[in-house]
Amino acid sequence: MSGEAATRPFPIILSAPSGAGKSTVANEILKLDPRLRFSVSLTTRPRREGEVDKGDYRFVDVTEFERARDADELAEWALVHGHLYGTPGSEIAAALADGFHMLLDVDVQGGAQLMREYPDAVTVFLLPPSHATLEERLRDRGTESPEAIQARVDEALNEIDCVADYRYVIVNHEVKRTVEVFASIIRAEEHRRARRDSLQEWIDSRFPDRGRVEAICGSGGN
Repeated sequence: MSGEAATRPFPIILSAPSGAGKSTVANEILKLDPRLRFSVSLTTRPRREGEVDKGDYRFVDVTEFERARDADELAEWALVHGHLYGTPGSEIAAALADGFHMLLDVDVQGGAQLMREYPDAVTVFLLPPSHATLEERLRDRGTESPEAIQARVDEALNEIDCVADYRYVIVNHEVKRTVEVFASIIRAEEHRRARRDSLQEWIDSRFPDRGRVEAICGSGGN
C-alpha cells in the first residue's frame, strides 16, 4: 500500500439567499480545485445573458422537466421564483464513482432534500454581509423588474433562517477570501477520519509493532 489512505469523495451542498454571490463563489472554487465536479441543474427559467446551456444550467421546458421529475431522475427539485429547478441524480452518482467531490449549487429547498438523500454531505451556507448589500447586488444585476427584485429580497430574508440546517457558514464579504475559506473547509473534510478509506489497513502496514504495547485509546468520534 503506497501513499496515504484514500478519501471517499463526497457531495458538497452550497446554498444561499439570492444576492449572496453563490454562483460566483461556485465558479471560483471550481477553478481552484480540480477535484471538484459541478452539478449542472435543470431549470425552466429563461437563460440570462452570458449563460451557457449545459454549462450554467440545462435549460428545458416544463414538459421535459416534469418528465425527468416523474421518472425519479432528480435527486432534488423545487419551484423557485416561479421556475422549476432540479438536480439529476445520475450526475451525482457518476462524479462520486469517478472520485470527484460533487458541488451542488442549490436553494434551501433543494438543500433540504439533498441532506436527506446524502447525510454525509458537506453543507455550506453563504450569507451576504447585510440586508443592504443583498438588495444592492440584486438590483445591480439589471435583469429583473423592481417587483421581481423585491420578491427576491423578501424570499432571501426568509431563507436566511435556514442557516441553522448547515454545518458551515461563510459571510461573503469578498469573493477571494470566501473562496479561500470554502477551500479550507473542503480540505478539512477530506481529512475527517470517517471519510478515510482503508485507514486501519494503512496504519497496520506502517506500524506493525503497535500490537506489542497496551492500548490506551477508546473508539473516539468521527
